[in-house]
Amino acid sequence: MSTPQTAAPAQGQELPSVLPVLPLRDTVVFPDTMVPLTIGQERSIRLIDDVLAGDRLLVLVTSKDPQVEVPGPDLLYDVGTVGLAHKMVKLPDGTMRILVQGLQRVRLEEFTQEHPYLVARTSKLEDVVRPGKELEALRASLLNVFSKIVSLVPYLPEELEMAAANVEDPGALAFLIASTMRIKTEEKQQLLEESDVEKRLRALVAILTRELDVLELGSKIQSDVRGEIDRSQREYFLRQQLKAIQQELGETDEHQKEINELRQKLDELDLPDEVDRAARRELERLENISPQSAEYPVVRTYLDWIISLPWKVSSEDNLDINHAREILDRDHYDLEKVKERILEFLAVRKLKSDLHGPILCFVGP
Repeated sequence: MSTPQTAAPAQGQELPSVLPVLPLRDTVVFPDTMVPLTIGQERSIRLIDDVLAGDRLLVLVTSKDPQVEVPGPDLLYDVGTVGLAHKMVKLPDGTMRILVQGLQRVRLEEFTQEHPYLVARTSKLEDVVRPGKELEALRASLLNVFSKIVSLVPYLPEELEMAAANVEDPGALAFLIASTMRIKTEEKQQLLEESDVEKRLRALVAILTRELDVLELGSKIQSDVRGEIDRSQREYFLRQQLKAIQQELGETDEHQKEINELRQKLDELDLPDEVDRAARRELERLENISPQSAEYPVVRTYLDWIISLPWKVSSEDNLDINHAREILDRDHYDLEKVKERILEFLAVRKLKSDLHGPILCFVGP
């Protein structure tokens, strides 16, 4: 079920001072803007039914605490917007969708009724405009920042930029732009409450400049990441193409020659399975990174160390204590305590040949 549209009150026509109040959560309605609202609370549905049966006028006021389902007068801001209900559609789940047009800023002076819904006496708020170069400069600055934001965010159509440029009234321009931006509800409410148009424009320029800085930084980060990925992919494909060309010509560069030599040495070693898998994984990494990379010598040193170890090579132990004493005295002067510790270790190994694990560690200058 839907209701037909109704024309707005004629310009200059006085609005009633006592009007029903519709609390809003996380939504601020500005003058000269059209806003769709979803109504679900029982008292709000009754309010809309009565409004549609009358002059279709109501006051739209934002709640200070969006978590409260049914806010009272003490949880509503003092400044709201008189709205005209244009169209209503009832949904199968019992809720309704309504399109309202903001008309005039008002201040809630006192509540004259709380049941079955809120009704308040209001006073009209007029804009304070001081024409001059500063106001013109603020308007131009606002349009400039807004134009940059439109070019960066997908949810703002380009037509909106043209529509904003055609709004001559600076106060209405601020409301139009603020209504389209995803900024904090508290900031929108502050803009609605500000009667000084110059201050309103200045505050909105500051908010949009902050939002623009965040958007530009996010865009730069995305561009840098995308560029890094594209560059890495390009280098990889070029290396693969170069490798294929060199194979066709029977040529290899110094880097590839080095990789081939390391691979041949690994093939010649009888490495344990786990070590062999780790070494070949690192060799593949080495093949895909540039020799100028800081990581290259680290991986190369690791592979050289793997290759240099005497895998599965062992010698017969000579545990003769007297022979060991002769070698220690011949090759090392003094260091009696160290020599004694080595001989003790060999003596224990000679008596218990299946001893595993102990490793001697000598620390000193």
